[in-house]
Amino acid sequence: MKVLVSMGVGVSFEGLNQGQVDRLRSVSEELEIVVAPTDQEMEPHLAGAEIILGRFSKPIFEKAKKLKVVMVEGAGVDNLLFPEFVKSGVTLVSAKGTVGTHLADHSWALFLALLRGVGKSVRAKSWDLRRQIREESWELGGRTLGVVGLGGTGTECARRAQGFDMRVIAVDPEDVRKPPFVQELWKTDRFYDLLAQSDVVMNCTPLTKQTRGMYNLEAFSRMQRHAYFINVTRGPIVDEAGILQALRQGLIAGAGLDVTPTEPLPPGHPLWDMPNAIITPHASGGSPLRLDRWVDVCCANLRRYLDGRPLVGVIDKEKGY
Repeated sequence: MKVLVSMGVGVSFEGLNQGQVDRLRSVSEELEIVVAPTDQEMEPHLAGAEIILGRFSKPIFEKAKKLKVVMVEGAGVDNLLFPEFVKSGVTLVSAKGTVGTHLADHSWALFLALLRGVGKSVRAKSWDLRRQIREESWELGGRTLGVVGLGGTGTECARRAQGFDMRVIAVDPEDVRKPPFVQELWKTDRFYDLLAQSDVVMNCTPLTKQTRGMYNLEAFSRMQRHAYFINVTRGPIVDEAGILQALRQGLIAGAGLDVTPTEPLPPGHPLWDMPNAIITPHASGGSPLRLDRWVDVCCANLRRYLDGRPLVGVIDKEKGY
């Protein structure tokens, strides 16, 4: 059984080290693990590949006639869901559940930098800002964190709120288990209720037809004026005109965005210069542990595939998550 490990241009990592490749090969002698760093090296192996790990695209799909399973290194898969693939019987597995720790760390870094005036101080480079920062800051104890999407990232964001003595409320479209550190868990029909009650809203949803543009002007107008908005998943979940107006008019106190509606965010874009916004360049996925975690999932799923057991991290291609 041929397993094609595709790396190089188009993925978020530079390549597997020898130890990681050896771990994949140690799963079973039944597996022929082929490492193909380039398109040219992939080409002769695509027709016989039953499983692809890593890079995936429509041209790859069209040539891999025996393909049964694709396991991608990213958690977000919206860019892979072209119609032919969605309709096919090929199983898609993402890294969901393994990236929540570093995305949650980044979410909190953005929020705390906004709350404590770090962004403003770095921009101003002036001691005169001291009084303004002090007057605008508030403490977290007893405040409410609203988590939209209680998957791996949302759960980790919520978990960290315990250290700040915060109340956590969340919404999710699925019947997910409520962790003990989440006080209220609702379905997404109470999205506006969450916005109205939250002192900070952390978006942790994937990009789907339902979530695209969900944070529009109406949504931001439902938030409290002192509240902050954080997004580290996908930029188009936020309506660009809506967030610009919300920040300009003070409908929210500020926004921390690792992802933006337009990417890369071009020089001169007004979001760069918003005094109540902090932008990072889609960097929240960075972690020295990320690739090892992905290899662990791949090894586990290869064993499951050989045994005929259900795979972990499977994406419902129709839903997009």
